[in-house]
Amino acid sequence: MGTTTGWLGKAVRGLRSFAYGPDGHRPKIGLALGGGFARGIAHVGVLRELEANEIPIDFIAGTSVGALIGSAYASGSPLEVMEREGSSTRFRDFGRWTLSRMGMASNERLEEFLHRFTKAKYFEDMKIPFTIVATDILSGESVHFKTGEIGPALRASCAYPGLFLPVEYEGRILVDGFLTEAVPAAAVREMGAEIVISVHLEPGLLHSKPRNTIEVISRSFSIIQAASTQPWRGETDVLLEPDVHHVLWDEFVKTPELIAAGEAAARAALPKIQALLAGEVPDWRRVLDRRASRGNKRF
Repeated sequence: MGTTTGWLGKAVRGLRSFAYGPDGHRPKIGLALGGGFARGIAHVGVLRELEANEIPIDFIAGTSVGALIGSAYASGSPLEVMEREGSSTRFRDFGRWTLSRMGMASNERLEEFLHRFTKAKYFEDMKIPFTIVATDILSGESVHFKTGEIGPALRASCAYPGLFLPVEYEGRILVDGFLTEAVPAAAVREMGAEIVISVHLEPGLLHSKPRNTIEVISRSFSIIQAASTQPWRGETDVLLEPDVHHVLWDEFVKTPELIAAGEAAARAALPKIQALLAGEVPDWRRVLDRRASRGNKRF
């Protein structure tokens, strides 16, 4: 029995060495979840596929709906609960129409909505280190929330300009994090991630006419982002882009389809993720290493 146990122990150590490189070190993985309203349900599919293949997640950061999904998952909420709630979600669950010069609705209900997934109230309650990204509309700076109450930070990150009222919190006037970090890859890199998996939910440009002011605003921001430099891509090692571009911002009824799209995107990326865990160096890091080795030479 002792011999068998010893052999199994050596076999497990050998497999870990193969999986995590010759020194046995496992790189820390950070998951960056982008925004996208109802399309964010695809994040649940990504998480399910990563779990099924035992891909460890050491850090999570979320922008907008990515902050909501990230809050629930980092606190330990089961994916089955997240899927069930996603299917039944309606705008009234997190938004309330109002008359204001600053927006068309309040998202105060979002704090109570989060409690459907978790009782966690503070970042310190999280089982996985977690960051929420919002934008300071006065300075134009990205703001990373890692401590304190989750609720106000979540509302700020989800305060889509033109739709939801800005959130005044900790001396700042805050709106949706997508303005500065559509996908919070820099946030998880800052947390200590050595491998960054980014999930981008591209809305695409639909050929149908916009139905309302919200869709006009949404499509306008999509055009601006498509034409601008997106620094988060340079911080990303593995990019997942679930095929959800055709889903409208409020089509929560498409939850099964959205989850399937997230699963498919994660499944397609598994070989690359596993290769990085085994110690293969991303191409962009090789370029940086070569540049660093050249120093300040002039040619």
